[in-house]
Amino acid sequence: MNSTQTGLRYEVRQLAEEAFHLRLISGHGDGPDLSEYQIVYQGKPRHLPLEQARLFLTNLLYRSQIH
Repeated sequence: MNSTQTGLRYEVRQLAEEAFHLRLISGHGDGPDLSEYQIVYQGKPRHLPLEQARLFLTNLLYRSQIH
């Protein structure tokens, strides 16, 4: 894994921790592939590419601040 991907994984993990703390997601963790991250949202595990996971979590956190 290169340093860009490592940094992205760290950022996704931090966003997921925040979303978990706010109870927006019910779980998270490394996916089966190094380029994926697992997010449990509405009771369903989703394996997302790191970029997509970051976008998903960023949007979820943003929407929670609006409401």
